[in-house]
Amino acid sequence: MSIDTIDLWVVIIGLGLGSFALRFVFTGLVGDRPLPAWVLRHLRYTAVAVLPGLVAPLVVWPAATGGSLDAPRMAAAVVTLAAGYFLRNMIVAILLGALTLYGGLALTG
Repeated sequence: MSIDTIDLWVVIIGLGLGSFALRFVFTGLVGDRPLPAWVLRHLRYTAVAVLPGLVAPLVVWPAATGGSLDAPRMAAAVVTLAAGYFLRNMIVAILLGALTLYGGLALTG
């Protein structure tokens, strides 16, 4: 079943306009005014909220294994979290996690 060309373009243009409107609210309408302290306080947690949401599905349901858990990815996630927590250095945590992942994949095949 294929979608009608007109319907497709209506959806594409609608999504583009919606995306532009969301960005324009913050950059065009509010961009030249200072934000309240409570908004700035909440914005500090944006990366902390978004990154686990992006990474968790790759650890729990990895496409490379057909969606099943595997030890190298879980070990890499644990090492990355522990290194980030104890060392407070994001680059070192990422590198240790990557080394754990590739080492685990090399050992398990």
